[in-house]
Amino acid sequence: MSSRDIYERGFDESTGKTNETACPDCDGDLRTIDGEQCCEDCGLIVEACRLDRRGPRTFPGDQEQKRRTGGPRTVTRHDRGLSTEIGRKRDARGNAISGKKRRQLARLRREHDRARFRSKRERNLAHGLGGIDRLTAQLDLSKSIQEQASSLFRTAQDANLLMGRSIESIAAGSVYAACRINDVPRTIDEIASVAAVGREKVSNGYMVLNRELDLPVPPQQPQEYIPRLVSAFDLPCRTERRAREIATEGVEAGLATGVNPAGFAASCVAVAAATQGIEVIQLELAEEADVSPTTVREHRDTLWSFLGK
Repeated sequence: MSSRDIYERGFDESTGKTNETACPDCDGDLRTIDGEQCCEDCGLIVEACRLDRRGPRTFPGDQEQKRRTGGPRTVTRHDRGLSTEIGRKRDARGNAISGKKRRQLARLRREHDRARFRSKRERNLAHGLGGIDRLTAQLDLSKSIQEQASSLFRTAQDANLLMGRSIESIAAGSVYAACRINDVPRTIDEIASVAAVGREKVSNGYMVLNRELDLPVPPQQPQEYIPRLVSAFDLPCRTERRAREIATEGVEAGLATGVNPAGFAASCVAVAAATQGIEVIQLELAEEADVSPTTVREHRDTLWSFLGK
């Protein structure tokens, strides 16, 4: 009789192959995010950069007309990527154009730039989506986060939430809201450090979106910040597993209620490293978590008392 647990293996319809649902390192659960299969417990990346082996897309009439023009529609552009660009020095075949033609194209380009926005509303939309593009690029966020933040900004504009508020604050708040919805560990201070507005404006923009749009934002957990902290100090996997165990025990005991999750996660990493004889400087750990050393020290002492040390 078979003794293997049910659902130990899964079937991937995109590849037609059977895959494992348990981590080969710690037997934790695997989760697929943006084509990358990783472990929820230890952070091990089992599969990344999956290749699409299905070949090019085919359409009716490919034998007669094989030309492809333009990219797919996207919500990250104010015109959804359907804009027209006028060239400068060469034509569509790559041949150089005359000076008279270049001057004519320059006049057409100037008039085209003036007519890009049909209203002030479209201009504000383009300004906000451009700010979201810049923020996600500087924070090294995925394309899906950018698209969701752009959709939130469009929804906020349709709900007239931009009236009397800064476009940059709503754009930065949309990026932070998208990170919170997708459990991406980013703090308001991180977003404010690269945004065109301060921390108070970013927080205000996020609170407006969360209150008016009723966003499905889950509460932040300290476990979300542990992999980034461990990776920053190049700590071993056993330290990360122990830090996760300490954080889980602390959350269940109510020690993380009403505190900064990043600071609590930093204290869990400090305690886990200390129990394994690994030296981690608290000042550097606090700077990486964007909290004060006092916060890390207070949570560390609380955890030591809780663990009975």
